[in-house]
This record gives sequence, structure tokens and C-alpha cells, in this order.
Amino acid sequence: MAVRTQDARRERTRRRSTVGAVLTALLLAPACAGPRDPATGITAREVGAALDRRAEAVMEHDTDAYLAVLDPRATSFRAAQRTELGNLADVPLESWAYKVRGVTDEGADRVRAEVELRYRIKGYDMAPMSSSRTVELVRRGEGGRWYITADRAADGTPAQLWQQGDVEVVRGTHSLVLGVGRRPAELRRIAATADRAVPAVTGTWPEPWAERVVVLVPESVEDMAGLLDSPAASYRGIAAVTTGKVGGGGREPADRVIVNPQAYGMLGDFGQRVVLTHETTHVATRAHTAAATPVWLSEGFADWTAYRRESRTAPEIAPELAEAVRGGDLPALLPTDEDFGFGEDAAKLSQAYEGAWLACELIAREWGEEELIAFYKAVGSSSERDGAVEQAMHTVLSTTSRDFTARWREYLRARLG
Repeated sequence: MAVRTQDARRERTRRRSTVGAVLTALLLAPACAGPRDPATGITAREVGAALDRRAEAVMEHDTDAYLAVLDPRATSFRAAQRTELGNLADVPLESWAYKVRGVTDEGADRVRAEVELRYRIKGYDMAPMSSSRTVELVRRGEGGRWYITADRAADGTPAQLWQQGDVEVVRGTHSLVLGVGRRPAELRRIAATADRAVPAVTGTWPEPWAERVVVLVPESVEDMAGLLDSPAASYRGIAAVTTGKVGGGGREPADRVIVNPQAYGMLGDFGQRVVLTHETTHVATRAHTAAATPVWLSEGFADWTAYRRESRTAPEIAPELAEAVRGGDLPALLPTDEDFGFGEDAAKLSQAYEGAWLACELIAREWGEEELIAFYKAVGSSSERDGAVEQAMHTVLSTTSRDFTARWREYLRARLG
């Protein structure tokens, strides 16, 4: 029986929906650099000054200074913020800053500010991560000082891990695992598996990359969904997803691998190793993955990387497609992006992933591993989706899509029949 489960299959589909969940971050800039709002007379500078004090308190782990920026009358909010700051205590932050995007007068000395939080984890983020926030402030006292009364994620913005509980930090050789509500021993095992995945990916992917990975382990699938701003039903049984921005050229914030501890914990060592190696491949190849890259290539390449050093047979790795091929139901075409969609049944979804893996394996075996990598890069370098695969097949593989598809179908018969 194949070790790989449908849970691990569905995980990869969900990942495509979350690619891009991390916003493009700009260079750090002082929060006080905003213009005056002509309607209210308040400036982004005034709001920014309060946020700058708050940011400094976060970096200094200064609870008193952090609370001093909050409205003294907002008792519940202050208590929640004290807890949140404590949750952050062990996270190795390199920077924490706010950028005021706009200020709206709410009347009665109250304003609402649209703010971008930017932070970096030391040793892992080459550029700031970004989170859009809505911050409410009130002006009190003779000096007219502004105090924060509320701070929440803007619409469509995922939650942050430290808002879900106290963050436990485990440092691996090539990984940083941040967990909430999970036992340290579990996080250490995940770090050990990620530490194996990183050199395995580096041994496959020759292009420079960070060679380290950040793994988030929330307490539940509901919390996982909160980190992705998606319904929990989308991720039940999903072992892990990767968030990030495609085609960033290597100067984007580091991807985050988010683990569903329940589904991941149901996998054996082999399944866990495959899942984290697959996800780490997406981290390594992100700069060369673009809108022009079809799902079959990005997912197939990640699977090829995860399986290439394993001893399982093709029918063991691709049981659904093997059953179909043996029953005379040979796919006519390579999997389309839609074949990896949410609406597909479990068997069809598995066949799409299995067929994608075997397409990449075919290239590696018939043309060579270097040509597979060159093909992946060539497709990702295209500025348009239309014709990207066909052009790369011509220039790198000296073949056509029609010929490749025919050879892939024969390869399925040979490997699975």
C-alpha cells in the first residue's frame, strides 16, 4: 500500500490557492513619513509617532513602554496586547516597523489608520514580511496625545501566529520552527525533518537560494486556516501548505511552510519527509516560478525532488494513475491547472499529481536532470503564459508539446502498466 495519502495530495492543491498570500514588502521606512490629512488636520506623522514608540517597545521587549501607547481606558484591549507581546518574546525579530497608509477622521478626537506592519525574522527574511492592519486611535489629555484603542487585521489579511498563543521556537540546522500549542518534542521532530529536506533540495536545485526554511505549526486546522485567511474546511486533512510570492527574483520575504499538525501527524516518517521536501522545493524554486509556470510543472518538479532519492516503485507512488492505466484509462493530455482544482474528486486529483510527477521524471530520465532544471527555469522566465511551455520544449528539449505528450503517455504505460 502506498504511504502517500490523499491528505498529502489535497495539501498541494491548497498551496496553489495560497501562493501569493504573503504581500510584496517594500524597504523599511519610518512610520512618520506620511502626508497631512487635509480633512482632519491630523497627520500620519502624529499617528506614526505613536506607532514608532510601539515598534521600539516590541524590539526592546519593553512591556511598560508598549502599554504606554495604548488607551488607558481600553482595559480589555490592553490585557490582550500584553498577552500578544508576551507571545512574541522568543521570536528572533530583526526588525519591526509600521508604515501609515492613510488616516480617516472618525469624529470626537478619534481616527482610523490603515497601517502596514513590516517585520523580519533574523537570519531568515531577506526582506520584510508585510501585514495590513487597521488601527484606531483616540486623543486624550491636555497635550492631545494619541493612544491606540484597537488594532486588527485589515480585511483579507491573514492572522499572525503570535496572535494565536505563546510561540515556542525551535532552531534546527537549516530550519526555524515556530509553534503554538504544540509540544516541544513534536516541534523538534519537525525541525529534524526540515533539516533533512533542505540539503536534499539543495542537492537537486543548483540555483542559489537561502537554504533555510521557516515552518509554522499552529495548534489546529482552524488556526492554520486563520493564518491563510481561508475557511477551515479547505484544509482539513491537508498536511502542509507553502505561502509566498512567485517570480520575486530572490529579494522577496522568505516563504512560510504552514503545517496542519493533525494531518501531518497521521503520516509516517516517509510521508512527513516527502511533504516537507516537496514544500521546501517550492521555497527554493520560488524565484524561478512565475505565472507562466503550469501547475503540472511546479507540482511535478516538487514531487520529483521529494521522491528521487526514495526507493518506492512508481505504482507505489502513483497508485491511482497506475490503476487507471491498467484499466485502459490512459490520460490523453498532460494535467491542466483545473485538474488540480478544489472541485476534483480525490482519485482524479491524485492522478493529476501523479501524472505531473511522471512527466518531470520522464524529462529527467530521457533528457537529463540538468535539462529538467533548465526547462523549469526557461518556462518561469517567460513573461506570458501562452506559448511558454511550447517555447521551452523547443529550445531546451528540442521537441514539441505534441511529441512530448505522446512520449509521456508511452512512459505511463511502461512505468505503471
